[in-house]
Amino acid sequence: MFSKNIQNIPLDIRAVLFDFDGTLTHPGALDFTVIRKALGCPPDQPVLEFIDAIADPDRRARCHEALDRFEADAAADSRPNEGAEDLIRYLREKDLKVGILSRNSRMAIDAAMENFTAVGPADFDAIISRDDDPPPKPDPGGILMAARDFGVRPSEILMVGDFVFDIDAGRNAGAPTVFLDNGTPAGASEIDADFTISRLDELKSIIRLATPLPAGKFPNDLLKEFLDDAQFGDPSVIINPGIGEDIAAVDVSGEEVLILKSDPITFATDAIGHYAVLINANDIATSGAAPRWLLTTLLFPCGTTAARIFKVLYDLKTVCDQWGITLCGGHTEITDAVCRPVISCALAGSVSRADLVDKKRMRPGDQVLLTKGVAVEGTSIIAREFGKQLSRRGMTEAEIETCKGFLWDISILGEARIAAKIPGASAMHDVTEGGLATALVELSIAGGHKIRVRMEDIPLFPETEKIGNLLDIDPLGLIGSGSLLICCRQPDCEELVNRVRVEGIAVTPIGEVVEGEPGVEAVRDGAPVEWPKFEVDEITRLF
Repeated sequence: MFSKNIQNIPLDIRAVLFDFDGTLTHPGALDFTVIRKALGCPPDQPVLEFIDAIADPDRRARCHEALDRFEADAAADSRPNEGAEDLIRYLREKDLKVGILSRNSRMAIDAAMENFTAVGPADFDAIISRDDDPPPKPDPGGILMAARDFGVRPSEILMVGDFVFDIDAGRNAGAPTVFLDNGTPAGASEIDADFTISRLDELKSIIRLATPLPAGKFPNDLLKEFLDDAQFGDPSVIINPGIGEDIAAVDVSGEEVLILKSDPITFATDAIGHYAVLINANDIATSGAAPRWLLTTLLFPCGTTAARIFKVLYDLKTVCDQWGITLCGGHTEITDAVCRPVISCALAGSVSRADLVDKKRMRPGDQVLLTKGVAVEGTSIIAREFGKQLSRRGMTEAEIETCKGFLWDISILGEARIAAKIPGASAMHDVTEGGLATALVELSIAGGHKIRVRMEDIPLFPETEKIGNLLDIDPLGLIGSGSLLICCRQPDCEELVNRVRVEGIAVTPIGEVVEGEPGVEAVRDGAPVEWPKFEVDEITRLF
């Protein structure tokens, strides 16, 4: 259920809005074929719209009176749908707003509710009937009215109904939708709902995903839903993730060198699973190794819903599958020790000893290359976390959307795999916290040589430069996963550049390794300039 609908699962639900006839009730003897015949309504036209289109006010009034009588008779003969009253009590216990949105009259709704025994009109925070004059479903107007009454956003309302008009109204309002097929699924596949259920009590599992979890370990039954669906096909993994399994076992007998990496993700809250995999995989790839096995510790603040946790889990699994990484296991917990999601990863990779890329192979004369541009990751994070602030300061929505899209470029696995196959590639280092300024210093220290960098050749995206100017931050000190520093022997440099560019990845020579103690020597147009130093990443000033 969850993997199929993971993108549809509402992350936060604060209200549930029900259609009435056919959803909360069995509507008795209400036969629209008889009604249409009595009113003269064509069979392919909705009754309310037909009546409202009648030009003669007297005839229109008579038709409304006739419809009221039909509905009143059916209401008297109706009964609560199975599980309806129990579900309403459950939602009240969850402190969710509960409402009704119906094309029926309020008189018919009240009459039908007299047949309920455990709940009544007072148990609903809003009852919107046609007497309230909302635009009839599938128009979203009734849902927008309910959102105002509830004091929530339409996206926080779960719209539940048994007819296509209910689902269309929800989608038109931006609300997640649930179609109730009442055990007769014929034709349900043609209704574009986020979820389809056969009984009202099935709604509880969706509600559970979208309401806050208690502090403590992620519930085993929910975790099992993910584990049962996820496929673990790496034959080298002997013990796969499972309830009660606290370790993973991996057979590395056929590998000469095991590469290990651990890193937490704390800044990003949007697409945090995507960041978590790639930030760790990037480091593994700089050794020439293939990232293979991932363990994660996921910490979520109190108030997090299961839907949000599932979204992260499936993001992790999706990105792992994309890059041939096995998600071996880990731990997931809701805790007041964090105020936003934190993912700590441990990733292992493997490479033959002969293909290991060791930074100590750097030599004076090696060219220093940078892929893509400065602060790919930082640009994406800022656009996703501070978009409104950027907009207020003059950045266009198109520019902000472009920057958000930098997220999909934070992997350096493609260019690292190319470089690993070039004999002259002597060192690789990905740009992370502290930006390019810190990464070049780290590379020079690890390689044991000085690096001379040409400031005018450093590639800077115009959007990143604009963000720097608007927020008064220096892109050179901004977290920069997505950019790979490569040192390469001069004779192989042209081939490396060409191979990377053929794959559609930008790469720019920005300097060279020179004689001298480790450090960075910066020049601009041949004249010495100061290389910036950052005690902490520039992004921390925003958080």
